[in-house]
Amino acid sequence: MQVPLTAEDRTILALEGRHLVGHTATVVHLPDGAPDLRGLREAVSRRLPAAPRLTWRLGGTADEPAWCPDGTLDVTAHVRSVDPVTPLDPAGLRTELVRLFGERLDRTRPLWRMDVVGPLAGGGAVLVWRVHHALADGGTVMRLAEDVLWDPAPATGAAGGRRTGAAGSGTPVEQLRRSSAAGVLTGELIPGLKRSPFDAAVGRERDVALTAIPVSALREAAHGVEGATVNDAVLAVVAGALRRWLEHRHGPLTGLRVKVPVTLHHDGDQAGNRDSWFRVDLPVDEPDPVVRLAAVRRETARRKAHHDAEQLDELMTRLARHSPRLAEWSQRLQRSGRSFALNVSNVRGPDRPVTVLGAPVAAVQPLVEVAEHHALRVAVLSVGDRLGFGLVADPSVVGELDVLAGAVAEAAGELQRAGRGRDSEHTGIAPGVGPDDATRGGACE
Repeated sequence: MQVPLTAEDRTILALEGRHLVGHTATVVHLPDGAPDLRGLREAVSRRLPAAPRLTWRLGGTADEPAWCPDGTLDVTAHVRSVDPVTPLDPAGLRTELVRLFGERLDRTRPLWRMDVVGPLAGGGAVLVWRVHHALADGGTVMRLAEDVLWDPAPATGAAGGRRTGAAGSGTPVEQLRRSSAAGVLTGELIPGLKRSPFDAAVGRERDVALTAIPVSALREAAHGVEGATVNDAVLAVVAGALRRWLEHRHGPLTGLRVKVPVTLHHDGDQAGNRDSWFRVDLPVDEPDPVVRLAAVRRETARRKAHHDAEQLDELMTRLARHSPRLAEWSQRLQRSGRSFALNVSNVRGPDRPVTVLGAPVAAVQPLVEVAEHHALRVAVLSVGDRLGFGLVADPSVVGELDVLAGAVAEAAGELQRAGRGRDSEHTGIAPGVGPDDATRGGACE
């Protein structure tokens, strides 16, 4: 039985082109003694019936594309290994991640692939799981990971449940408080007048950088600002990191508008892609990390109070129904480099530590493709108490991406120290929050 692609699936599929790939990647860090290729293939094959979406390949017609079940799926073609001649140091791993991320998925097969890369010079390996975005968004990928990759959660009720979704999850459309369409149009669709530093033609070259910090550190920092969430703290950390990077490579900016995806998934839905978004002006000119967090909190609170993401989703659905041409024009407007500077997504994975065939996972980081006139993309994923940041950029526009990754970790530590200092009414320096050595891209100048 064929499953028609939704309008969202088709839009995402159409974005893939000569310079852009259409998949995301999840980078899973595994320890020494990680599962071997044969064991991983056997485990994935055994559990695939629980994730039928991973057996779908593209079919149908050009006008009516559909997902078609592939009854002959060959797991050996989807679960592979990359065996370097010598163990990969951080630079070598980064090169391999760039290569894999730029390698397109085979459209004659189901659109996903796992590559085990290792050994690494520091021990262990990484598993790089690419899934086409038309097949699954970040929240759906995490549900699929529960089905085929993570070991089943312990049956102890308290901390074993799923916790998936994206930043700023909102109220279902049928429950939203109606606000004017004019507010949505002015708040989310009308482009700004200034060009961002990332508004440039995007080529085929890519660079990637990874870092990771404790979720608990940002939760503690958010606790000091009334109403602030971990998602707000993530945006404040990104603002602090961009401030450092921009000061040295672009010059000061008073603000930088970012796009924040919002999941509209609900329990039990079968959609691969179901989200909307709102825009937030990051205070990249603000030197005080707590003031930055408070400013972000005010911005996100307004967006949520007005249900901007749900309103935008409803508006676009109505446009598509009554005026496809106007809907297409609106979609182009939303993707404009003047509409927002970069996309910052935050997907929540399981709140428990996870294992793969008994091997504990140290960190998980997402990599998401850039877009036309948006040469930098920041993606965040939480698993257990680790918050993984993945940065992807066109290096001809955004240089020294490792410096920006290092600045993320430094901005997180700065926010935590500032929050502790204000709580205890002293200015003593507390230990900083840094990334794992294996994931840190570099230090900020």
